[in-house]
Amino acid sequence: MEIKNSVAIVTGANRGLGRIFSQQLLERGAAKVYAGARNPSSVDLPGVVPIGVDVTDPDSVRQAAEEASDVTLLVNNAGVSTHTELVTGDMANIRLEMETAFFGALSMIRAFAPGMTANGGGSVLNVLSVLSWVHYPKYGAYCASKAAAWAMTNVVRQELAPAGIDVTALHVGYMDTDMADYVPDSDKVDPHEVARLALDGVEERALEVLADDNSRRTRAALSGDLTQVYPGLPAPR
Repeated sequence: MEIKNSVAIVTGANRGLGRIFSQQLLERGAAKVYAGARNPSSVDLPGVVPIGVDVTDPDSVRQAAEEASDVTLLVNNAGVSTHTELVTGDMANIRLEMETAFFGALSMIRAFAPGMTANGGGSVLNVLSVLSWVHYPKYGAYCASKAAAWAMTNVVRQELAPAGIDVTALHVGYMDTDMADYVPDSDKVDPHEVARLALDGVEERALEVLADDNSRRTRAALSGDLTQVYPGLPAPR
């Protein structure tokens, strides 16, 4: 789709990658950008339309879809990382991550797809992760939620195609945002470049955008033996 003159909504738009998405959408000529946040007063980007939306709250999602019925581009960016292990971690944190990355993104798609269909089609961009594909204990809840979101993305892409709605998945590792403030700078990529590549992908109707070397290497390794992905595992006999 062409971003110029589109009407977009970005979740988690008050900071980090979501704020950058909103800014770049304006710079690319979007007619309107709804900047979604649980607290819309926290949105400080000039030119956007702040809108309250908590993706874990179905009533909030429904209300946002009613208020922003002219949307043609949905950017599912809202996320949370609690660094919770699956076997011993707090189940409330695990549920929060799944409610945000999987159920939250799916709720947004279900709420906005009818309006996008009525508006002649559009696009969905789901912000996923390299951890959709590789999974580690200290990020157990996050990995599980992103893997589920990847599967969901692949399914809704097929379900929405007849309505003229494209679905693009963005995969990336660490970015230089608040969520990864504990990571050395050398291991992080520029979120402005990530947003640029992702929005290019939307315009090109790409199925997936691999926004960093980490994601590209990992995607290529998926066809190999699991011991290549998880070198700490015992080799099969």
